[in-house]
Amino acid sequence: MRYTFTSLIFYAIFMLPGCLKDTLETTYTYTMARPVYRTSVEVRSAIGNQTATPIESIGKMYFYGSYIFLNERNKGIHIINNSNPSKPVNETFVAIPGCEDMAVVGNMLYADCYTDLMVIDISNPKSVTLKNYVPDQFPERRYVMGYMVDSGKVIVDWIVKDTTITYKSATGSRWINGGIMFDSMQGFVTFSSNSNSLKAITGKGGSMARFAITHNHLYAVTSNKLLTYGLEKPELPSLKNGTDLPWGIETIYPFKDKLFIGATSGMHIFTIDNPSTPKKAGTFAHANVCDPVIADDDYAYVTLRSGNTCQGFINQMDVVDIANIYNPKLVKSYPLTNPHGLDKDGNFIYVCDGKAGLKVLDATNVLNVTLKKTIPMNDTYDVVCLNKIAYVSAADGLHLLDISNVNNIKELSFIGLEN
Repeated sequence: MRYTFTSLIFYAIFMLPGCLKDTLETTYTYTMARPVYRTSVEVRSAIGNQTATPIESIGKMYFYGSYIFLNERNKGIHIINNSNPSKPVNETFVAIPGCEDMAVVGNMLYADCYTDLMVIDISNPKSVTLKNYVPDQFPERRYVMGYMVDSGKVIVDWIVKDTTITYKSATGSRWINGGIMFDSMQGFVTFSSNSNSLKAITGKGGSMARFAITHNHLYAVTSNKLLTYGLEKPELPSLKNGTDLPWGIETIYPFKDKLFIGATSGMHIFTIDNPSTPKKAGTFAHANVCDPVIADDDYAYVTLRSGNTCQGFINQMDVVDIANIYNPKLVKSYPLTNPHGLDKDGNFIYVCDGKAGLKVLDATNVLNVTLKKTIPMNDTYDVVCLNKIAYVSAADGLHLLDISNVNNIKELSFIGLEN
């Protein structure tokens, strides 16, 4: 009894926080962002051309006629004159808060403004005007960086403040404050508010797109719906259908009379024989990862990748036989590093393989796809092949590559970022 009582006293003394001799004083630095709001009316009235602004980050891209529409995520769209691909000119900027996706047909640019669909007249790209808008089309976009935005308000900017605190604790202890876990062995945690005259009949987007235009219809995917808009009157898109989809929808890719929809759990194929009423044909299921997709007449090419929001541990390209669209079958898988967007030019597939650069794959024989070459680039994101030019978005900017001779790919020009 005497031994047990003494042991308890000894244990209690050394467990009291005030008696700790060996404490660790740690400084934590993190960034907090507070939203700046404007009313929806103010935002809509301000949509129009601004002086060309430096590009600070690159989002998705869309090509129409001699213009590149380059998204800067949640900020707006840079309109770049690409009449001479060797010297593209950043002509103007259209400020659209919350913009991530876009598509163009005729004289109309369709873009999201968080929850709303904007219809912008670009008949004169140097003097665009808001023609119309359709509210509340993308309700999931009401949630921004942990904030639920009230109807009638739009987040137009963020006030960012660095905060540093000092915390004393026993070595190796952890504590939680404001939803952020700190580890005294790590030193700091950072939270960032950023995780980046027309003649053609229709344009072309990348494999990461969530908007697509074909058969005189605009198709848009949310996380669990396929939205179909008729464009009989381009300035007045009319919602024809809202088709329910499984959760985790990410991308849409149109090819002839089909839509290929990428999701975290698989690839879905829809027929659009009646463009106003897409019909589900088949699904190719895979592990829970991100999966942009492109297709040709015979095969679909799906890149699977792991990552922060993609979960999973698979990084590869799947070739899928779509001869029977109601029963797509895996042909073969090819390992990659961390593949994102992709496109195909002739028999060659161009894959943005994250930090591993741009991979050029020879897919003449889908049973034996081989690596033709690797073009070093920093954090490649998406690629669009058009008229023998590969437009590659990367962490440092937009690269324009001459791919007319795959054995001698050359950089035509480069649009770099401000920062």
